[in-house]
Amino acid sequence: MLTVTDMPRAVAFYRGVLGPVVRSESETWSEIKLGDATVALHLSDRAEPKYTGLGVEVADLTAAYHAVLRLGGQVITGPLTDPAGLLSYEVADSEGNTLTIAGPATAPTDPAAAPESADEPAP
Repeated sequence: MLTVTDMPRAVAFYRGVLGPVVRSESETWSEIKLGDATVALHLSDRAEPKYTGLGVEVADLTAAYHAVLRLGGQVITGPLTDPAGLLSYEVADSEGNTLTIAGPATAPTDPAAAPESADEPAP
C-alpha cells in the first residue's frame, strides 16, 4: 500500500506511465494491477513517500520516461543496463514513492545520444 495526498493525480500518474493498470478507483482507495500483484493507493492527509522495491517492465521506455516527468514524477537514476540488455530508470511517482521502470533498449538514431551510464541524460 502506498499513501497519496492527491488520489486523482496519483491515479493519473500510474495510468499515464504504465497504461491501463488501474483496477479500481475511488476518492480514498484505488488499486493498480501489476501482473499478478495489486498495489493499493490509500489517501492520506500527509505524505509518507517510500521506497517500494517495485519494478515494472514497459513496452515503450522512452514514452514512460517522458510521462513520469509530464505527470509530476521525478527521474532519480538511470539509465542503467541490466545483463539481459534492458534499460531501467529509478523514478519517483507524483507522491514521492519510488519504483523502477525498465524496457528494451532501442538503437538510437544518433550514436552520440546513446546513454552510457547513470550520469548521462535521458533518451
